[in-house]
Amino acid sequence: MGIVIIEVCDYNILSSEELEEVFNRPEVAVMSYECMNYCGMCAMRPYAMVNGKRIYGKTIEECINKIKAAVEEELI
Repeated sequence: MGIVIIEVCDYNILSSEELEEVFNRPEVAVMSYECMNYCGMCAMRPYAMVNGKRIYGKTIEECINKIKAAVEEELI
C-alpha cells in the first residue's frame, strides 16, 4: 500500500477542507496550491489531481465520488 496525493487549486470550487474531511486517512495527503496552472479549469468545474491524474465532475459530489474511486484504485 502506498501514499495517495490529492492536489487541489485554492481557486477551485472544490476546497481542500472538503477533501480533508472525506479523506481523513494516514495514506492520503491533501495538498492545496495557489495555482496548478490549469488556467480556466478551476472556474469551469470542480477538479483535483490524484497522483498526477486529473479527476473532475459536473458537481462537487460527483467529483468527490470519482476521487474516492481513484483513491481506492491507487491503494489496491
